Amino acid sequence: MAGLTLFSANSVWASDVKGSDVPAEPPAQVAAKPLRAEDPKAVIRFAKTGNFDSDTVVRIARNLAKKPYVALNDPLPASLAKISYDEYRDIRFQPESAIWKAESLPYQMQLFHRGFYFQDLIEIAIVEGNKSRHLSYDPDLFSAGEVLKQKLPTEDIGYSGLRIHYPLNSTEYFDELFVFQGASYFRALGKGNAYGLSARGLAIKTADPAGEEFPIFRAFWVEKPTSDTNLIVVHALLDSPSVAGAYRFSIRPGENTRMDVEAVLFPRVELSKVGLAPSTSMYMHSPNGRHTTDDFRPAVHDSDGLLMINGRGERLWRPLANPRDLQVSAFVDNSPQGFGLMQRERDYVNYQDLEANYERRPSLWVEPVGNWGQGAVVLTEIPTQSEIHDNIVAFWKPRQPLAAGGEFRFAYHLSWGASPAPVENSIVVSRTSSGRADIAKPTPKRLFVVDYEVKGKRPANMPVAKVETSAGVVSNIVIRDNPKSNGYRLSFEFDPGEVNLAEFRAELKFDEPAAAETWLYRWTL
Repeated sequence: MAGLTLFSANSVWASDVKGSDVPAEPPAQVAAKPLRAEDPKAVIRFAKTGNFDSDTVVRIARNLAKKPYVALNDPLPASLAKISYDEYRDIRFQPESAIWKAESLPYQMQLFHRGFYFQDLIEIAIVEGNKSRHLSYDPDLFSAGEVLKQKLPTEDIGYSGLRIHYPLNSTEYFDELFVFQGASYFRALGKGNAYGLSARGLAIKTADPAGEEFPIFRAFWVEKPTSDTNLIVVHALLDSPSVAGAYRFSIRPGENTRMDVEAVLFPRVELSKVGLAPSTSMYMHSPNGRHTTDDFRPAVHDSDGLLMINGRGERLWRPLANPRDLQVSAFVDNSPQGFGLMQRERDYVNYQDLEANYERRPSLWVEPVGNWGQGAVVLTEIPTQSEIHDNIVAFWKPRQPLAAGGEFRFAYHLSWGASPAPVENSIVVSRTSSGRADIAKPTPKRLFVVDYEVKGKRPANMPVAKVETSAGVVSNIVIRDNPKSNGYRLSFEFDPGEVNLAEFRAELKFDEPAAAETWLYRWTL
């Protein structure tokens, strides 16, 4: 695993550790706190006070890419530069100081302090009409308890990110809706969800032996919402040694929270190992893969499968794995209709975790806008022994590299929720499990069981199952009704013989047209 980084999003995101879901007081009871005046000595590079239009961030990114990359050096004051996890947790944004709280608007914004893993200075501005206003750091927005002994600085040290609250689950309660913090990572929730997987602005050199490059959102411009719509818009400036870019996120909360993403990239160098619309998740084990873990819980994962609808309309389901060795899979396609990391298992009894709430983790569905051309959905699975590490990455890799000095525009929809992907009138894989089929050999046969659920009208006739393998021998293929899932159960045995890797493909064939998912799986010894 040389050169790979496991991003510990599940354990260190400030939004996880601060208890951010605070009930909102009625606006009439809250006195508006004026924003702090700009520090004339502060160095503001990007999110400046001034004019703003729809192309402002694009112009900044275009000009930035014309120059050699310069890593911004804005060190924290010495008193905060090396604080511990517990000390960082002790710095809390004061909910009563939330931006827009006193204005009867549907959204409230809170800010993250710099420190611990989140060292970079991130600039933030508020946009109202055609004007932007730099949001200066204000220590009065934060409080600290008994753990942090240091005093908070008074100079404009910026922030490390932002989070937006909205009454997603109740009109009386402003829930945390989405977060931007850490490199180009961000997360969002649908109704009833708890934080799980993350998205990123861009992936570069994922699983590269020389190491991955992590672009960062250097600055944000947040458009002030209005009282007559549930739309909120966030602009972001992306930067890294290889590329600069401008992003616009148009966000509407709901049962499935929707983000419309528009991006413009300006590569400084040729991007041959780039991933568009990347998502990052955690998979440790399930009934399908417990050989690497010893855990009292039946399953531990933020996502259990990769769903793809390719350019031909075929639905492909690939269960996730926690392999012994790093593995990368590429699913070649032309103009994909959608892909995403799904959390399909929604019953607590299948996790038995009273704290993690894995059954509430959102799925994330990516729907490209326009023709993305030839390329591949790439899935990277990294071995892990801990659930605090995000070890799963999925993205779209264009076949043609993005040329240095060019300008590349793309757009896509992100849907976060319990079931954001289309499933109507289809037959979906609801569960994959496996175990030893015999004890007669040093490398025994494996038994695979795949359960399908019918969404919509049930076909009149039983399907015929077709199972193929790239190596080894498949036998004893059985398909039967499964009344527990309103669907079917497919089982088969696999004899690996002398091989230690095999690719499976299983299809259900019906007499009448039926959109059944194709099951894909990579078995490794």
